[in-house]
Amino acid sequence: MIKKRVSRWRFFFILFVLAAMLAGLTWRVSQLQIFQTAFLQDQGDARTVRVVSIPTHRGMILDRRNEPLAISTPVDSIWVNPTELDVSDKSFEKVCQLLEIDFANTKARIEKNKTKEFLYLKRHLEPALAQQVMDYHVPGLAVMREYRRYYPSGEVTAHILGFTDIDDHGQEGLELAYDEWLRGKEGKKRVLKDRMGREVESLEVLGRREQGRDLILSIDRRIQYLTYRELKSQVTKHRATGGSAVVLDVKTGEVIAMVNQPSFNPNNRDKAHDSRYRNRAVTDLFEPGSTIKAFSVINALQQGLDPETRFDTAPGVIVVGGHQVRDIHNYGVLDVAGVLKKSSNIGVTKMTLGLPPESLPNLLSALGFGAPTGVGFPGESVGHLTFPRARQEHALAALSFGYGVSVTPLQLAQAYGALASGGIKRQSTFLKRDDKPAEERVIKEEVANRVLNMLTHVVEVGGTATRARLVNYQVAGKSGTSKKLGASGYLQGHYNSVFAGVAPMRDPRLVMVVMIDDPSAGEYYGGAVAAPVFGQVMEGALRLMGVPPDPPALIAAPTATEEGEP
Repeated sequence: MIKKRVSRWRFFFILFVLAAMLAGLTWRVSQLQIFQTAFLQDQGDARTVRVVSIPTHRGMILDRRNEPLAISTPVDSIWVNPTELDVSDKSFEKVCQLLEIDFANTKARIEKNKTKEFLYLKRHLEPALAQQVMDYHVPGLAVMREYRRYYPSGEVTAHILGFTDIDDHGQEGLELAYDEWLRGKEGKKRVLKDRMGREVESLEVLGRREQGRDLILSIDRRIQYLTYRELKSQVTKHRATGGSAVVLDVKTGEVIAMVNQPSFNPNNRDKAHDSRYRNRAVTDLFEPGSTIKAFSVINALQQGLDPETRFDTAPGVIVVGGHQVRDIHNYGVLDVAGVLKKSSNIGVTKMTLGLPPESLPNLLSALGFGAPTGVGFPGESVGHLTFPRARQEHALAALSFGYGVSVTPLQLAQAYGALASGGIKRQSTFLKRDDKPAEERVIKEEVANRVLNMLTHVVEVGGTATRARLVNYQVAGKSGTSKKLGASGYLQGHYNSVFAGVAPMRDPRLVMVVMIDDPSAGEYYGGAVAAPVFGQVMEGALRLMGVPPDPPALIAAPTATEEGEP
């Protein structure tokens, strides 16, 4: 009897417990399904729904003929979620081997950031390699699409274009100057992902992407390559420290080519030094030497000097303000054209000292020396221009033959562009122009044309730059050689070799400045070192632009004679 009562009590107790458990489960299910639905859904979404970026590619940079100079190519980047990744997984070790990254260091880095949900493993991989990584199906490992900048012309256009960083943001050159224009804007979208981090479904677009805009430059890639090749060849031949060359369109002010030596490969900068990144044609200053004499003559003629005036330069040396001014030869009596042809320091000094002392600096300032060119290039130098007073005769004399003024190759090219266009200065630009450029008259037309004709004699027999002559076109130009300035004064045996020229003379189309820094193979005069680059480049450039050759009667006869200039 007692046993029956106990058994019945146990039965009811177990039944009660089961009923209580069933009631508890029923209540919990009802609570989850009715009262906590939104909370649980949010928690589930937090583990499967993500907001991700919609990548956008950077705009292309094109030359004036729509040839690509900078493009963005698709690449994949591998990333991990440290909260989900098991670093002890043997497959993950194989992934590290495939990516050629140190497993121990990577493991330590991931464990150190265990609370984070995003960590790059390796960026900018070829899509095929990224797919091999994802084929290991490692939980917590994911791939995302990015873009990497590629420069088809490599070091030929490196100094103009600059480059971008790993996040595709402009760091140097025009990539930096026009970064906002080129970059575009990433979009955002909400997606559903599986436990492997792969996108399963796109749920909604939160923000539309805006592709980067293309940038069309004034550069002609063909002429850019030609200029680069010839400058590099001449820098190597004369064992120079470096060099720069600029080609401008006389009629528009557009930069057709701009190169520097030494250069670098923007596609692989592992071995490049920071000093190679700067665009020396825009950032580096030098004293232009005798190339300034063309403007000294212009100044004298505009102040009323008779072009037939003759200057006695004998015996080849004079004293001005307690300092000697020398020519490399005793040229005797020279007219104004002869002063330019022989590049006489004495002749141009006598010409300038008889004029108001402020007239030459004012002209040089109007031509753009001592001021930015307005091209908007990062790090552009404005140069330095002195304004000697009446008693500073030697400073004024030095200015007349190219000392006491520091310029960039671009500034010098812009000034010669004004001379070539009949005295009209046009705003320089790296962008292709579709409209008429801003113009300013800075030289009287008849004076500019007269001096330009005088400069044709510089490349003829007996001139200082016969190596600048062209086979099919008549040219005008001026060579220059200046001592390099060091910390404690001018350096003996170290020079800048310069040539500035215009072609063709009958209807000037291109102006070019060549500067070669510190040639050390023996020759150093601008007519011997810099002028040949002008000759080789200009002949090819005019042909590529379809400029008809000049009649043979206009072209100077070839000569082996070469005279240097101070």
